[in-house]
Amino acid sequence: MTDSVAHRGPDGEGYWMNPDGEVGFGHRRLSVIDLSESAAQPMHYLGKYTCIHNGEIYNYTELKQVLIARGYFFRTASDTEVLIAAYHCYGVECLSHFDGMFAFAIWDELEKTLFCARDRMGEKPFYYSFFENAFVFGSEAKVLWAAGLPKKVNEPMLLNFLSAGHVNTPLDLTISFYQQVFILPPAHYLRLSMPDLELSLHAYWDADKESMLKISEKEAEEKISHLFGQSLTRRLRSDVETGSTLSGGLDSSSIAAAIHGTGKFRQKTFSAVFPGYEKDESSYIEKVAARFDLANFSITPKVDELIGDFEKLCHYQEIPFTSSSIYLQYRVFGLAKEHGTKVLLDGQGADELFAGYSKYIHWYLQELFRKNPLNFLSEKRALNRNRIPYHWSWRNYLAAWFPAQAAIQLEKREARKIAGNPDINPEYKDQFFDRPSIYKPLVMKLNDQLYFNCFRQGLQDLLHYADRNSMAHGCEIRLPFLNHELIQFLFSLASSLKIHNGWTKYILRKTMEDQLPSEIVWRKDKIGFEPPQKTWMSDPQLQDYVQEGRKILVGEKILKKEVLNKKNQPMDAHAADNFDWRYLVTAKCIF
Repeated sequence: MTDSVAHRGPDGEGYWMNPDGEVGFGHRRLSVIDLSESAAQPMHYLGKYTCIHNGEIYNYTELKQVLIARGYFFRTASDTEVLIAAYHCYGVECLSHFDGMFAFAIWDELEKTLFCARDRMGEKPFYYSFFENAFVFGSEAKVLWAAGLPKKVNEPMLLNFLSAGHVNTPLDLTISFYQQVFILPPAHYLRLSMPDLELSLHAYWDADKESMLKISEKEAEEKISHLFGQSLTRRLRSDVETGSTLSGGLDSSSIAAAIHGTGKFRQKTFSAVFPGYEKDESSYIEKVAARFDLANFSITPKVDELIGDFEKLCHYQEIPFTSSSIYLQYRVFGLAKEHGTKVLLDGQGADELFAGYSKYIHWYLQELFRKNPLNFLSEKRALNRNRIPYHWSWRNYLAAWFPAQAAIQLEKREARKIAGNPDINPEYKDQFFDRPSIYKPLVMKLNDQLYFNCFRQGLQDLLHYADRNSMAHGCEIRLPFLNHELIQFLFSLASSLKIHNGWTKYILRKTMEDQLPSEIVWRKDKIGFEPPQKTWMSDPQLQDYVQEGRKILVGEKILKKEVLNKKNQPMDAHAADNFDWRYLVTAKCIF
């Protein structure tokens, strides 16, 4: 089981079984904090607890001081020992004290219970299953397959991915892409008691999207600056070299600026660039690198490299991914490893929290139209003046007045998209089309859509991709925007501080205005870490590879035979109907 995820922990391994032979723990170690052998896992504590832990408790030094004051003592400098001591001190309430990304399991030998938990946002994974009269768990599904669970795809979810690009079921986050493989949802813990293997699942945190603060723009900037700075300082704690990714956008540039502001070290940054490509961000990367004297390293992946790495990439990801942007991230993390950087800070989550995507604009305009028509007209004019692209039609006026009906119509449209894919074998569609798996939220205000994308569908997928890509190279990815205090504060801000005066992500732009070049802060274009996928998909070698994928899915009776006679349809990375890409990645990930 641990051999199947050896890439996640190349620095060591450890095994333990309790005296009664009821519980076995295996751990692969990625040494980041306290590199000594004393911090190895499984870690034992007070002759009672045994723990295995993936991730980091970023505020472990502050927690450690509190626990010392309560009479605890420590034999290591690790965060894992602090985690176990906090559990002994606070019980399940320890989770409310942690600022971190984590998945851990603690066996209590005296109580004969297993306690497992996952961080609030789900940055670190936790999979489990019951089979052969055992409870089996690990950081990836391949751990369960190594233990003997058959690898069988969740067919309704596969159908949803092929036609709509979704890889999860937003109403039930325990369901995975594979049968009998379950996910411990973010911000949840479980208890398992022996000998009957009775499991209970509990939520321990949720963001409040309803309570609004009355706060000035300046006060909001100051609070964001404080919380972001605190989050970043904690996420720089490491006993190995730390750097960051740099795309040239506002989020990664904000992290580079904040790290520079600490004055601790000259940071290394890592980028993917495509000189000559219309969506290349080299010029912005160069501006930030020059401003902060960064040691920037870049890579330009080629289509033949994508083909050569594709099956390895699929092996690490385990589930299909929607575009080749995932490959850029994979290569950037590999570049960091080549340059001796084991921990990387990254800007994921900022778009979902600050409303950075253009798709959020129409949700905000609908909120404004319903609440304040004059502000609606003013904001619409400002967006047009800034030439910010957004979609708006007569349907949005109706959606503003009838949001419940709008959610129903969006669900129907999604169902038509899945049912109407002309390439899918009709028998497969009839057997596995699952209407209840399609869900669109009731959106009364911008926060409703941001919440859905943060906690139900959107960011969760990106966190999966980032975890797998980083751990494939024995690197750790840390996300300063996903500190829970910062998240809760942002959900308490009025929508008008997130989209304002013709700008998305307005309050973050204002917060960083004095720290970054204006060309970065007030960029009007939004490029989502995008490779020249359309060009790649036009390459004859990759087209042959796509055809090979189609043949596999035809052989599995998922696609019609006629698909083999269709011309390839090269599309950009974020195109809605990127079917050829989905067919290829499904064939290589699943079969």
